[in-house]
Amino acid sequence: MLPPSVIEEIQAETELYERKQGACIDALKIVQHHKGWVDDESVADIAALLDMTSHEVDSVATFYNLIYRRPVGRHVIKICSSVSCWVMGYDGVLSQIEKLLGIGVGQTTSDGRFTLVANQCLGACDHAPTLMIDEDLHHDVIPDTIGALLEKYS
Repeated sequence: MLPPSVIEEIQAETELYERKQGACIDALKIVQHHKGWVDDESVADIAALLDMTSHEVDSVATFYNLIYRRPVGRHVIKICSSVSCWVMGYDGVLSQIEKLLGIGVGQTTSDGRFTLVANQCLGACDHAPTLMIDEDLHHDVIPDTIGALLEKYS
């Protein structure tokens, strides 16, 4: 069951929409903010609050790649895999991250520190290749700087 404070946050969001189902993405983001990811129980709780089915909420959650339906690390690395980043060195940056962390895309380090996910576009094509760690955008990334960059996130 969602904590009362989370339920209150979700209910406050529903007031911003003509139909409370319109707050589905907001509700998922609220739960993820508090739990780090959205589990099946939370999907059911959100569905009940918004008069939706669990399947409908899960469909929304799995459509958006920034809603995590399984546990993630303390820090999520979103590497941009757009054409611009790919042309400007995505492969080398990705290879270096995988080498240093010992994980591939969609995996979490054994210590739970990092999860690596691909993201189709981070909206900074003029500074490709780019990646985000949590909410921090890093641009013009080159493989040689990845180690120092990762050290900033404990």
